[in-house]
Amino acid sequence: MSLHFNPRDITWLAFNERVLQEAMDENVPLHLRIRFLGIFSNNLDEFFRVRVAGLKRAMDFKEKVIAESFYQPPSKILQKINEIVIRHQQNFDKTWRKIQGEMADHHVFIKTAKNLTAQQKDFVRRYFDEVVESNVIPILLHENTPMPYMRDKSLYLGVAMRKKDWQYSSNYAIIEIPSRFVGRFVLLPTDDPQEKNVMLLEDVITFNLPHIFSYFGYDEFSANAFKVTKDAELELDNDIRTNFAEKIEKGLKNRRKGKPTRFVFDKDMDKALLEMLIRKLNLSKKDSIIPGGKIHNFKHFMDFPDVFEKYEKPAERTSFTHPAFENTERITDVILKQDVLLSFPYHKYNPVIDLLREAAMDPDVKSIQITAYRLASSSKIINALIYAARNGKEVTVMLELQARFDEESNLEWKEMLEPEGITVLIGLPNKKVHAKLCVIKKRSHNKTIQYGFVSTGNFNEKTARIYGDHLLMTADRGVMADINKVFNVLKKPKDDYLPVLKTCKNLLVCPQFMREKIVYHIDKEIEEAKAGRHAEMIIKA
Repeated sequence: MSLHFNPRDITWLAFNERVLQEAMDENVPLHLRIRFLGIFSNNLDEFFRVRVAGLKRAMDFKEKVIAESFYQPPSKILQKINEIVIRHQQNFDKTWRKIQGEMADHHVFIKTAKNLTAQQKDFVRRYFDEVVESNVIPILLHENTPMPYMRDKSLYLGVAMRKKDWQYSSNYAIIEIPSRFVGRFVLLPTDDPQEKNVMLLEDVITFNLPHIFSYFGYDEFSANAFKVTKDAELELDNDIRTNFAEKIEKGLKNRRKGKPTRFVFDKDMDKALLEMLIRKLNLSKKDSIIPGGKIHNFKHFMDFPDVFEKYEKPAERTSFTHPAFENTERITDVILKQDVLLSFPYHKYNPVIDLLREAAMDPDVKSIQITAYRLASSSKIINALIYAARNGKEVTVMLELQARFDEESNLEWKEMLEPEGITVLIGLPNKKVHAKLCVIKKRSHNKTIQYGFVSTGNFNEKTARIYGDHLLMTADRGVMADINKVFNVLKKPKDDYLPVLKTCKNLLVCPQFMREKIVYHIDKEIEEAKAGRHAEMIIKA
């Protein structure tokens, strides 16, 4: 049977290869190319946690169900994924070697445990003693003991140790790299003021292995990095005694037990240690066992130290204020007169935060309702909403507790918002609320005025600097009426809420009639084209 399209998971890898191409492009500034390598690595981690994990789960279902969902046996898709990922890994390693050569031209060097000066050795010993050692606890591996718990997002060193007079056998240990507590990059002192030396935390630990294991009397050590990626699916139980937030919390704890979906290791790792790790992790040839270079968990390189000569951002890459807001003090006054479409990252995100800040202070504003899927870590959006509540406004926030990898953060936001008197909604059963909506109501001169915004992207001021998204700020009555209908459903979800949503005239609302409306508009343009009139579609998907 010939396929008319590629499986979605294969096409996703093509998207991530496009990210890798940015790192390969010599016209891109060097520090950004390093960052693109980090983005590529982070994307791939999430891909294995979600997409590959889903395919592995699908292998347990009946063939008919699989055929309807994937159109190909998941085992075949997984085999193809492994082939592509290994090819991408080879291109990644080649690109990183090239970038390191260019870093040397800028007098920036990554040092290992083997190429330190006497001054740097003293520094690394002191740094380990004062900063790192208290966070390092090795775990000795034995054939007869089970594999200890492996943290999903962590990097590990596999250590092989032996004494010179031992002919064959070695002892083994693993060490979790404590980059969460210490940071991955260490700047070393140099004699040349123009030269910048950076050392990775795992190399700091490798250099100090004789000290860490001094009481065992080993003479020879080898250490190589590896990491394990696990299934990140949330298992939600059906216990009617627990509320949805408690189920999410329990699911997060159970995520620790997720099955490995990928094992990536330094190809120079001690062979006997590698075999032991594969055995203890219960991996087989069908699993994604991927040999790689020396450095793993490359996602941290998104935050590589600022050691390069200052790079001046070209004017066309700098966000600018939308012309509608250039000569005004209040964003609200503009929105009440005209619609404004912001396109990120080209436009600055400040007007969105300013609109909420103004609403928090405006004595005429009575209520704010907003949805939140992913938020910035120290969110200015949330800050404005809290101050609105403190100023006596009625604030409602819809938090999607099933936002992938943001479940824990959103639970924490819930815990922060509720004590402020803010109503927190947590969504609909068996649905995710992806809608990005806000409606603000004010009472002025005995009239109710409504305004707000709809967006294609999260209300996250940090990612708005990078991701391409659109946000429409508007006081249009029809749009506001539809947003209110959505919030009415979210506040009092019923089994049959679709009739309410079907009355929306301006917003296309999932889960049912969005597709119908899109098809209707496409058909309409087809009719226009057939009649010889101007026909056009712009779809961003």
